[in-house]
Amino acid sequence: MPDITRVGKVIIGEDAVIQPGVTLGSRDNGTLTIGAGAVIRSGAVIYSDVVIGNNLKTGHNILIRENTRIGSDSLVGTNVVIDGNVNIGSRVSLQTNAYVTAYSVLEDNVFMGPCSVTTNDKYMQARAALKGVHIKKGARIGANAVILPGLIIGENAVVGAGAVVTRDVAAGATVVGCPARTADPNTGKGEGKQP
Repeated sequence: MPDITRVGKVIIGEDAVIQPGVTLGSRDNGTLTIGAGAVIRSGAVIYSDVVIGNNLKTGHNILIRENTRIGSDSLVGTNVVIDGNVNIGSRVSLQTNAYVTAYSVLEDNVFMGPCSVTTNDKYMQARAALKGVHIKKGARIGANAVILPGLIIGENAVVGAGAVVTRDVAAGATVVGCPARTADPNTGKGEGKQP
Protein backbone atom coordinates (compact mmCIF):
# COMPACT_ATOMS: atom_id res chain seq x y z
CA MET A 1 0.00 0.00 0.00
CA PRO A 2 2.07 2.91 -1.27
CA ASP A 3 1.66 6.46 0.05
CA ILE A 4 0.20 5.25 3.33
CA THR A 5 1.88 6.24 6.59
CA ARG A 6 1.95 3.53 9.24
CA VAL A 7 3.07 4.15 12.81
CA GLY A 8 3.25 1.33 15.34
CA LYS A 9 1.45 -1.97 14.88
CA VAL A 10 -1.35 -1.78 12.30
CA ILE A 11 -3.61 -4.80 11.77
CA ILE A 12 -5.85 -4.65 8.70
CA GLY A 13 -8.49 -7.28 7.89
CA GLU A 14 -9.00 -8.98 4.54
CA ASP A 15 -10.36 -7.13 1.52
CA ALA A 16 -9.80 -3.70 3.04
CA VAL A 17 -9.22 -0.79 0.66
CA ILE A 18 -6.92 1.92 1.98
CA GLN A 19 -6.48 4.86 -0.38
CA PRO A 20 -3.23 6.86 -0.70
CA GLY A 21 -2.65 9.71 1.71
CA VAL A 22 -3.93 7.89 4.80
CA THR A 23 -2.15 7.86 8.18
CA LEU A 24 -2.66 4.72 10.26
CA GLY A 25 -1.39 4.73 13.84
CA SER A 26 0.14 7.47 15.97
CA ARG A 27 2.60 5.79 18.36
CA ASP A 28 5.45 3.35 17.80
CA ASN A 29 4.22 1.25 20.74
CA GLY A 30 0.51 1.51 19.84
CA THR A 31 -1.81 -0.85 17.99
CA LEU A 32 -4.54 -0.01 15.48
CA THR A 33 -6.96 -2.76 14.40
CA ILE A 34 -9.19 -2.35 11.34
CA GLY A 35 -11.66 -5.11 10.46
CA ALA A 36 -12.23 -6.82 7.12
CA GLY A 37 -13.89 -5.07 4.21
CA ALA A 38 -13.05 -1.53 5.32
CA VAL A 39 -12.86 1.33 2.83
CA ILE A 40 -10.72 4.18 4.15
CA ARG A 41 -10.47 7.16 1.83
CA SER A 42 -7.63 9.61 1.31
CA GLY A 43 -6.83 12.13 3.99
CA ALA A 44 -7.98 9.86 6.83
CA VAL A 45 -5.99 9.88 10.07
CA ILE A 46 -6.66 7.06 12.54
CA TYR A 47 -4.67 7.00 15.78
CA SER A 48 -3.21 4.03 17.61
CA ASP A 49 -5.29 2.25 20.27
CA VAL A 50 -8.35 2.22 18.03
CA VAL A 51 -10.35 -0.93 17.28
CA ILE A 52 -12.69 -0.89 14.28
CA GLY A 53 -15.08 -3.70 13.30
CA ASN A 54 -15.75 -5.05 9.82
CA ASN A 55 -16.99 -3.03 6.84
CA LEU A 56 -16.21 0.49 8.04
CA LYS A 57 -16.66 3.03 5.25
CA THR A 58 -15.14 6.50 5.53
CA GLY A 59 -15.33 9.70 3.58
CA HIS A 60 -12.23 11.83 2.99
CA ASN A 61 -10.27 13.70 5.67
CA ILE A 62 -11.68 11.97 8.73
CA LEU A 63 -10.00 11.88 12.15
CA ILE A 64 -10.42 9.06 14.67
CA ARG A 65 -8.42 9.61 17.85
CA GLU A 66 -7.06 7.18 20.47
CA ASN A 67 -9.02 4.78 22.67
CA THR A 68 -11.97 4.63 20.30
CA ARG A 69 -14.02 1.53 19.53
CA ILE A 70 -16.28 1.34 16.46
CA GLY A 71 -18.52 -1.63 15.71
CA SER A 72 -19.18 -3.18 12.31
CA ASP A 73 -20.99 -1.80 9.26
CA SER A 74 -20.59 1.84 10.23
CA LEU A 75 -20.07 4.99 8.17
CA VAL A 76 -17.75 7.85 9.12
CA GLY A 77 -18.47 10.57 6.54
CA THR A 78 -16.17 13.20 5.05
CA ASN A 79 -14.54 15.56 7.59
CA VAL A 80 -15.97 13.73 10.62
CA VAL A 81 -13.95 14.08 13.83
CA ILE A 82 -14.17 11.45 16.57
CA ASP A 83 -12.20 12.99 19.41
CA GLY A 84 -11.02 9.90 21.29
CA ASN A 85 -12.12 7.82 24.27
CA VAL A 86 -15.36 7.11 22.41
CA ASN A 87 -17.44 3.94 22.06
CA ILE A 88 -19.49 3.63 18.88
CA GLY A 89 -21.75 0.68 18.15
CA SER A 90 -22.51 -1.10 14.89
CA ARG A 91 -24.48 0.26 11.93
CA VAL A 92 -23.84 3.84 13.02
CA SER A 93 -23.94 6.60 10.40
CA LEU A 94 -21.94 9.76 11.03
CA GLN A 95 -22.64 12.15 8.16
CA THR A 96 -20.33 14.84 6.74
CA ASN A 97 -18.75 17.19 9.30
CA ALA A 98 -20.30 15.50 12.35
CA TYR A 99 -18.29 15.92 15.56
CA VAL A 100 -18.23 13.30 18.30
CA THR A 101 -16.57 14.68 21.39
CA ALA A 102 -14.35 12.68 23.74
CA TYR A 103 -15.96 10.42 26.34
CA SER A 104 -19.14 9.90 24.32
CA VAL A 105 -21.09 6.69 23.72
CA LEU A 106 -23.12 6.07 20.56
CA GLU A 107 -25.02 2.80 20.65
CA ASP A 108 -26.03 0.66 17.64
CA ASN A 109 -28.01 2.15 14.73
CA VAL A 110 -27.43 5.80 15.69
CA PHE A 111 -27.60 8.43 12.92
CA MET A 112 -25.88 11.82 13.23
CA GLY A 113 -26.73 14.22 10.41
CA PRO A 114 -24.34 16.60 8.67
CA CYS A 115 -22.64 19.13 10.96
CA SER A 116 -24.26 17.73 14.12
CA VAL A 117 -22.17 18.24 17.26
CA THR A 118 -21.79 16.66 20.67
CA THR A 119 -20.06 18.57 23.45
CA ASN A 120 -18.30 17.58 26.68
CA ASP A 121 -17.15 20.77 28.41
CA LYS A 122 -19.99 22.54 30.23
CA TYR A 123 -17.97 25.49 31.52
CA MET A 124 -15.32 25.79 28.77
CA GLN A 125 -12.46 26.07 31.24
CA ALA A 126 -8.99 24.55 31.18
CA ARG A 127 -8.74 21.29 33.13
CA ALA A 128 -12.51 21.10 33.60
CA ALA A 129 -14.07 17.68 34.11
CA LEU A 130 -15.22 16.47 30.70
CA LYS A 131 -18.40 14.43 30.23
CA GLY A 132 -19.51 13.22 26.81
CA VAL A 133 -23.02 12.40 25.67
CA HIS A 134 -24.76 9.02 25.53
CA ILE A 135 -26.88 8.47 22.42
CA LYS A 136 -28.91 5.28 22.76
CA LYS A 137 -29.89 2.69 20.14
CA GLY A 138 -31.67 3.91 17.05
CA ALA A 139 -31.62 7.61 17.96
CA ARG A 140 -31.43 10.07 15.07
CA ILE A 141 -29.77 13.46 15.31
CA GLY A 142 -30.63 16.02 12.62
CA ALA A 143 -28.26 18.26 10.70
CA ASN A 144 -26.63 21.08 12.69
CA ALA A 145 -28.07 19.89 16.01
CA VAL A 146 -25.99 20.51 19.15
CA ILE A 147 -26.12 18.26 22.21
CA LEU A 148 -24.75 19.73 25.43
CA PRO A 149 -22.39 17.79 27.77
CA GLY A 150 -23.41 14.74 29.74
CA LEU A 151 -26.87 14.35 28.23
CA ILE A 152 -28.66 11.13 27.34
CA ILE A 153 -30.62 10.82 24.11
CA GLY A 154 -33.06 7.93 24.57
CA GLU A 155 -33.64 4.93 22.29
CA ASN A 156 -35.26 5.81 18.97
CA ALA A 157 -35.48 9.48 19.91
CA VAL A 158 -35.31 12.13 17.17
CA VAL A 159 -33.50 15.44 17.53
CA GLY A 160 -34.63 17.85 14.81
CA ALA A 161 -32.25 19.76 12.56
CA GLY A 162 -30.73 22.80 14.24
CA ALA A 163 -31.97 21.87 17.72
CA VAL A 164 -29.91 22.78 20.78
CA VAL A 165 -30.43 19.99 23.32
CA THR A 166 -30.02 21.19 26.90
CA ARG A 167 -31.74 18.31 28.75
CA ASP A 168 -32.02 14.53 28.44
CA VAL A 169 -34.40 13.31 25.73
CA ALA A 170 -36.77 10.43 26.54
CA ALA A 171 -36.88 7.24 24.50
CA GLY A 172 -39.04 7.67 21.40
CA ALA A 173 -39.43 11.43 21.87
CA THR A 174 -38.99 14.01 19.11
CA VAL A 175 -37.45 17.35 20.07
CA VAL A 176 -37.01 20.49 17.98
CA GLY A 177 -35.93 24.10 18.45
CA CYS A 178 -33.58 26.16 20.56
CA PRO A 179 -33.70 25.15 23.31
CA ALA A 180 -35.02 21.79 22.16
CA ARG A 181 -38.60 21.08 23.24
CA THR A 182 -40.78 18.04 22.78
CA ALA A 183 -42.56 18.35 19.45
CA ASP A 184 -46.34 18.50 19.32
CA PRO A 185 -47.37 15.17 17.71
CA ASN A 186 -50.04 16.94 15.62
CA THR A 187 -48.05 19.88 14.27
CA GLY A 188 -44.43 18.77 14.72
CA LYS A 189 -43.64 22.15 16.28
CA GLY A 190 -41.66 22.48 19.49
CA GLU A 191 -44.58 23.75 21.51
CA GLY A 192 -44.28 21.25 24.31
CA LYS A 193 -42.18 21.49 27.43
CA GLN A 194 -38.46 21.07 27.52
CA PRO A 195 -37.71 17.36 27.88
